[in-house]
Order: sequence, then structure tokens, then C-alpha cells
Amino acid sequence: MNSSVPYLVKAIKEWIQDNGLTPYLVINAEEDDVEVPIEYAQDGKIVLNISSSAVRNFYASKDGIQFSGRFSGVAREIFSPVDAVVGIFAKENGKGIWFSDEHEPVPTGPDGGETKGKPKLKLIK
Repeated sequence: MNSSVPYLVKAIKEWIQDNGLTPYLVINAEEDDVEVPIEYAQDGKIVLNISSSAVRNFYASKDGIQFSGRFSGVAREIFSPVDAVVGIFAKENGKGIWFSDEHEPVPTGPDGGETKGKPKLKLIK
């Protein structure tokens, strides 16, 4: 079965833009086959503005996310395999979705202890 990540990225990007906000995509720049301007990465991650006014030819498929963007006025081709996508959120309010456990709070049960297993996807409000 294909990953749901590209479908969710497209949907959340559209939802964010429909609300007049700016979609930001977080990519793990240290994963294999990621093509991003590494000089803009911090702590192994890069945060990219993927609004329609900031990028050209945005395409999300089972192979990954790709688009053209400008960095300090220089056009660059961006590619991220699906597995390297960490999350997508609105710059203005942080609402979005994370595909990586490292950004999620640890869930707790009624007694304050950890529950069995963490969810893999979580809507951030």
C-alpha cells in the first residue's frame, strides 16, 4: 500500500492556504536522496515555505515531494523522499500534522504513565 504522506501533505497544504496562511514543510535533510540546500538546514532539518507564491511546480507523489524554490535569489530544485518528510504546518499558528514521533508529546494514560504505543500521525492544533 502506498504511503499516505504525499496525500496528506497536499491536503494540509491546500487547507492552510485556503485559510490565508503560509504552509511550511519540514524535511529531515540527513535522509538519503534528499535534495535541499543543506546550508539552510538546522539540527539536520530544513523548514521550507511551500506556498504557491514561494514555489513552482509543486508535486507530491508516492516517490516523494518535489518543487522549485529560490534561496537568496538562486533557483534550486527540491526533492524529498516520502520517508524524509517530518511534517507540515501553518507558519502563523503552528497548526498542521507531524509524521515523526520526535515532535509529538508523549501520551499519558489516566494514571499519568505512558500508554501502550504512540500514534504515528497526530493533528497539531
